[in-house]
Amino acid sequence: MQQFAAEVSRIQDLTHDVRAIELRLLEPIDITFKAGQFISFEVPKEGLPRPVTRPYSIASPPSQRGRILLILNLVQGGPGSNYLFGLREGSRTVFKGPAGAFYLRDDGARDLLFVATGTGVAPLYSMILAQLERASAQSVTLFWGLRSQRDLYLQEDLRALALAHPKFSFVTTLSQPEPGWEGVGGRVTTLIEQRIPTVTNLAVYLCGGSGMIKDVTAVLHAKGLCPIYREKYYDD
Repeated sequence: MQQFAAEVSRIQDLTHDVRAIELRLLEPIDITFKAGQFISFEVPKEGLPRPVTRPYSIASPPSQRGRILLILNLVQGGPGSNYLFGLREGSRTVFKGPAGAFYLRDDGARDLLFVATGTGVAPLYSMILAQLERASAQSVTLFWGLRSQRDLYLQEDLRALALAHPKFSFVTTLSQPEPGWEGVGGRVTTLIEQRIPTVTNLAVYLCGGSGMIKDVTAVLHAKGLCPIYREKYYDD
């Protein structure tokens, strides 16, 4: 993996514990990667003599080569997220990459279904943006599971994408909505059970916790055979 030096160009708090961090590349000045791949940081961990390596998916599309976007949540005691949350605009950092076998394929004429929980949406967001840039005839659908209203983010961006690209649609579902929620409730598994009648012409990308990946895979297999690409996702 190649080493990159970068400067934090923008920080945006998306929720109470999710942050977007944009890095401007300094040396080299651009990066080539596949949508869905990740970069890695070596960060200190208390009690260990050497740094530990923590991967973070790139949320921006490959066409944006001079800057990359990370979307991550703060984990109490997590060395990776605590390091990145400690950066400020203007801070400099070093990372290695790109890497990862979870990336957007060319599945011909198959429609694409992306399923995420939590910040597992990060690599899928890169894939969706890359796919929409292709301007193909395939439909692109995102099912995204979050916990409650305070965990919502990227909703305006996704609505803007849906308006600009008629082939794209998304559903955000809350597993534990608070009173007043008028949107979809429940787990993403239920969305697939109710809204995906067949998988005959489908390619599926899953990113989130192992439980979601296992359950969704089982539901899809019950409907037939299709390509399924998976990435177990966690922040640390």
